[in-house]
Formats: sequence, structure tokens, C-alpha cells
Amino acid sequence: MQLTFDPDVEAFRAEFVAFLTEHLPDPAAVAQRSRSSADVPPWARQWQRLLFDNGWLLPGNPPEFGGRDATLLQQYVHLRELSKRRIYHSFNPQGLGIIAASLLTFGTPEQKKQWAAPILRAEITAALGMSEPAAGSDLASLRTRAVLDGEHFVVNGQKVWTSGAHNADVLLTFVRTDPDAPKHKGISVLLIPTDTPGVTRRPFASACAADDLDFNEVFFEDVRVPAANLVGDLHGGWKVATGSLGHERTLLWLSFADRLEDLVADSRPRTALDRDRYATLVLDLQALRLLGSAALGREARGQQDVPALSVLKLLGSEAVQSASEAALNAAGVEGLHHPAMTGPYTPMSIEHFTSSWFERYLRSFAGTIAGGTSEIQRNIIAERVLGLPRS
Repeated sequence: MQLTFDPDVEAFRAEFVAFLTEHLPDPAAVAQRSRSSADVPPWARQWQRLLFDNGWLLPGNPPEFGGRDATLLQQYVHLRELSKRRIYHSFNPQGLGIIAASLLTFGTPEQKKQWAAPILRAEITAALGMSEPAAGSDLASLRTRAVLDGEHFVVNGQKVWTSGAHNADVLLTFVRTDPDAPKHKGISVLLIPTDTPGVTRRPFASACAADDLDFNEVFFEDVRVPAANLVGDLHGGWKVATGSLGHERTLLWLSFADRLEDLVADSRPRTALDRDRYATLVLDLQALRLLGSAALGREARGQQDVPALSVLKLLGSEAVQSASEAALNAAGVEGLHHPAMTGPYTPMSIEHFTSSWFERYLRSFAGTIAGGTSEIQRNIIAERVLGLPRS
């Protein structure tokens, strides 16, 4: 077991820390950000473009796509330095972490140039069209149809829970192209510009905050999409889907660890959390970081361990939810109040200081749903770790 990083990783970290020290966004500009995710302020686009131009946006990418061909461990310390400061890459995280990443893996050279590079440079934003009213965690049950008509696909159907669709320029959309094939086999993926005739987007509020519009219903009515916008093989969408979620999950446990760390820091001064519950919170945080580090080490050695990612996702999301609930209960009626923002604060961490315990508890449910529900993770663990039969 090696408990320290090699000199090349530490040199990489030092270079990035120096960049952050010099270029962090002005807190005065950050403070002007609207609570609504419908507006991406100019400084946020400038910040993302600055990261892209200097190879710090997604360091694992090649230089022409905002990176510097970094190793996995270098990517890890990059994310750790960002998370220490609670800094986002972008206000279009799905665009970066799922959609652009999927295009770099499965897209044509033309698609990478036309769509992936502009998403990474913050020139356009993208949203992920997966879930449907009757196909949430079970993507293979989707019903949105795409029929090839000459040089175009004609798309009809509906998506829901489509985060950011109302201000996105393009949707990475999963559609059924062969209704007679087994349900995992007849799916394809299309890039659908949101200004295409027949596309209707309807944002709706969440329980977390009525003024924070993020979720959308998206309707497709005889939408004609160029066949050149097919991502991957025709009827090969399931491979793209698993690859897309793989991009999202690889270091997902880090975000849960960060939230737990915030709860550890806030619970004692802001709530009367009892000693045993607080100790459990600290132990959950340490367990998550240690198990995550072990999985990271295996992956750095080329040993893919998909079940371990399910364990980490399940542990992290449910620990955050449990800790948020305990903190809310301990705060009592005060947990419904928005605390006054106090400094010092870091860029892009304002919501951490202004969210009530109630809002933070409600937001914790997203972690147990997005990227594969806790129930799905338990099935994976049961079958692929414990060797139990499929139910």
C-alpha cells in the first residue's frame, strides 16, 4: 500500500494550485449569481473557457479538448483541489461529464468538432434526454420513437426530469429505433438541437426550491433530425448509455465525500447533533474516502471494478441523506430558515451558506436517484458481488 503520491502527481497538483491561486473568479461577481439555474452568468462561461484554454477543464482529455492527457491519479488530485475550494468546472456538469465525454468516446470527428468542443468551451450547453414517464431507472423501457426517413430521423415521444433542457442548445437523446428488437437492442442515440421545429421544453419547479427551475418535460412531435446526428451505431445505444453513465460514476464518490465533509463541518456548530450520530457521520466520511481510494488504486492499475462503484455510490448517497436528515431533525424549526451568508466563502459555494437544512435534506434525494437508484445499486451488488441469483 502506498499512502503518498509519486513526484509527478505532486508536481501536477502544485502547478494546478498555482493556477487556481492566480485565476479564481472574483467573489463579488460570484455573489451576483441568480438562484435559478436558467441563467448561466458570463463570468461562469469565462471561467470554464479559461480552464479549457489552459488544459485544466478535464485534464484527462487531450489538449484540443481542454485537457493535458493526465493520468487517473492526476485527474484525482485535480478534482480534490477543486473540491477543497468547492469550485465547479461548469454550470453545465452533464454537458461536460456525460455528453461531451460520450461524444469523445463514441462520436465521429465531425460531431466532436461541431458539438463536443463548443460544449467544453462553454459556447453551448447540453442536456441528457434519458428518463421518460414510464422509463426512469429502467432506460430499456423507453418509448420515444425515431424512424429513419431518407437522410433524417423523425422523432416522436416525451422525456422528463431532463435537467437544464430549458436553456440547453442540444439534447443527447436516447430513442427506440427498432421496436421489434429485444428492448436493450433497439435503442439509438441522437443529438437533437433544441431549436428544431417540434421540440417543446417545459421547465417545472422541484420540491427543493420553487424558484430554482432545473427539471423539464421535453416533447418531440415529428422532429426531423439529420442522420449525421446519430451517435454511435444504429441500434447500438445501450453501449453508449452504459458508457455515458460510466463517465458519470468513475469519481462520483468524491462529490458525496465533499458533501459529508460539509455536514461534518456544519453539524456541530449549527445543530445540536448528538455525540453518537456525529461520530457515525465522521466514520461514514472516513469509510467513504478509504473505500474510494482503494477503488481508485485498483483502477489506476487497470483493474476495472464496476461493483465497487456501486458500493461507493450507494454508501455515499445514503450516508449524505441520513446525515442531512439527522441534522435537520436536530435543528428543529430553525432548519427551515435560510442562514445569513457569512464570509469567508469560496467562488461557487454560495448555496452551501444560504441553503436551509430542509433544502439540503430535500436535495439529498437526488443522490439516491440520479446515476442509478439505490435499488438498482443493491441489485448490482447482490448479483455481481454476493453472487445471488437474479430475482
